Amino acid sequence: MARMTLDELVAQLRAAYGDALRAVVLYGSAAGGDHVPERSDYNVLVVVDGLGMPQLRAVAATARAWAEAGHPPPLTLTAAEWRASADVFPMEYADLLERHRVLHGALPLDGVRVDPRDLRVEVEQQTLGKLLQLRSAIVATGWQPKRQLELLEQSLGTFMAVFRAVLRLHGERPPEDREALAQAVGARAGFDAAPFARVARHVRGASALPAAEATDVLAGYLAGMERLAAHVDALVVPPA
Repeated sequence: MARMTLDELVAQLRAAYGDALRAVVLYGSAAGGDHVPERSDYNVLVVVDGLGMPQLRAVAATARAWAEAGHPPPLTLTAAEWRASADVFPMEYADLLERHRVLHGALPLDGVRVDPRDLRVEVEQQTLGKLLQLRSAIVATGWQPKRQLELLEQSLGTFMAVFRAVLRLHGERPPEDREALAQAVGARAGFDAAPFARVARHVRGASALPAAEATDVLAGYLAGMERLAAHVDALVVPPA
């Protein structure tokens, strides 16, 4: 697989957008300290003045090369869209505002805030959505331990994103360590965090999880997400 560095990405974005490029920002695990080489993606936000067909054409080759390097396409917004969308993507904004690193330019932050009520709505939607996806994915594994282990590995990051948002709803700053994060949310919502912590150690490379144990750990995943969905459904969050 071809490799593209962050510096190379920024250089190509500057060439494609020119003076219209306002900011390139790294966010997610790579900016938060829990990035696992070869397993975690580089998530990048790009803010520009405008996004018409000429700009999209100019950046197409760069986006394709970045995807071929194994990363999701850069999340690209106009400056106006960035300022106006915290109520639409409150989970993502809360995470990005707390954990980001500016690679180029300046990210406009004045006036950008996340309303806890908006966050509460998206967290409930995401929690229930991830639970439904997990059930479908478990069936799709065909009950093969190797595929169940892959499901555990691939889904951990999305669950951690939900966990961070849940702690923010409780007015807490989420810990960077995934095991500590799982334990904190488990204590709040009343589920056993051990299965999530076990997979976190596996993904980090600290303690490999045998495929033969995947079914039992996956059962813990499912029970935890069911309990979390019920917890978030009953959660009442006052306005900021």
